[in-house]
Amino acid sequence: MGASFAQGTKAAAAVASTSPAAKSSEGKVVLVLGDSLSAEYGLSRGTGWVALLDKKLAEEKIAARVVNASISGDTTSGGRSRLPALLAQHQPAVVVIELGGNDALRGLPLELTADNLTAMTQAAQKAGAKVLLVGMQVPPNYGADYGRRFSGVFVDVAKANKAAVVPFMLKGVADGPDATRMFQADRIHPTQEAHPIILANVWPELRKLLK
Repeated sequence: MGASFAQGTKAAAAVASTSPAAKSSEGKVVLVLGDSLSAEYGLSRGTGWVALLDKKLAEEKIAARVVNASISGDTTSGGRSRLPALLAQHQPAVVVIELGGNDALRGLPLELTADNLTAMTQAAQKAGAKVLLVGMQVPPNYGADYGRRFSGVFVDVAKANKAAVVPFMLKGVADGPDATRMFQADRIHPTQEAHPIILANVWPELRKLLK
């Protein structure tokens, strides 16, 4: 997601090293394909959930490294167009897809979001990677029916393609007792304090895929 869609063309600054030496010494690759929620928008570098994931892997002594290919403002269509080159370059063992929030902000058809998520999931699986879809929910002002159908897209695509899923990446952040304090001034992007909670939501499902 992005407070300003002008950020949409800004490449993520947290992309891990891709040198042959790094590949051989650091084990399997976890590729994160996301938007500003994964690209550390408005945060100090190294404090977002993806950076925390890299540290978690080291703490758990799991031979894997993270490649963060997230771009602020990206949609599922943008991710779909970028994914083939990323798969060829990094040959990931696991692909984490955290996209869809900007589709909703732009009013894109749910069918398009579902089609793009399906295409990305299948492309990653065809390349030999396991897939984790990280789902999102929309605010109540979008309407109960739309909100239910939007959040259901991630679960439905995961189920249809035998992929893993985290239904709501902001569980305990957006729906917690102190939700206002967990967001930056734009009320869209979580604060640094929220990102350990996001990682805690993602980690259980991701860990299963790394076993």
